[in-house]
Amino acid sequence: MAQYEYGRNNVLASIIAQNTTKIYLQEGFNFKPILDEISRQNLDIFYVPKKQLDFLVGPKHQGIVAETKEYDYANFETVLRKLDKDNRALILVLDEINDPHNFGAIIRSADAFNVGAIIIKKDRQVRVTPTVTKVATGAQNYVPIVMVPNINQALMTLKDHGFWIVGADGKATKTIYEEKYDFKTVLVIGSEGYGISRLVLDKCDFVYKIPMLGSVNSLNASVATGIILSTIRAKQTYF
Repeated sequence: MAQYEYGRNNVLASIIAQNTTKIYLQEGFNFKPILDEISRQNLDIFYVPKKQLDFLVGPKHQGIVAETKEYDYANFETVLRKLDKDNRALILVLDEINDPHNFGAIIRSADAFNVGAIIIKKDRQVRVTPTVTKVATGAQNYVPIVMVPNINQALMTLKDHGFWIVGADGKATKTIYEEKYDFKTVLVIGSEGYGISRLVLDKCDFVYKIPMLGSVNSLNASVATGIILSTIRAKQTYF
């Protein structure tokens, strides 16, 4: 079954990554960065009516749809070997994130803060879909995403490789600002409705919360992820 990506920034990133097999442009499409890259790579394109793109992916395509190769999830062992000697390595583990918009935004933040890999579970977790890649605006081409059958086993393997596990939980007694993060770090983010599952939380070496100053006592999972990733990188860089 064909997999489609859409949106100008997302498709441009896929073209640059040489991940496209067919490119459909709306008649009259004139976004120069994409046309220049298509010309540079001498790729075949198909000009089609807007209604055909609407049929493929819905109305938010921005005049371009690309048929792409099936997403290639990264190998866990390969990621571990690459990060093994990086004392500031940062890995993100998602425990049942199910909203594709959240997942896409998380991938985008992971790229912004140089996360070495994102680990997701095979079941009860949204995978890399066209909606995810549209929100990620191409970041999925730069951050390795690993899919594992069991998050708990993956965390134990990470511990064996010298990583410390940091869980984000609104019920924690300490805040994210109280740690130096001067170690190889795994950040665990839980599901939108239930947070980190009990078995996964038990594997965490530290559990921290984001201090809330307003009336609402929770944050969107992707917003929380961005705040914590920024905090970790700031602590590692400036303190």
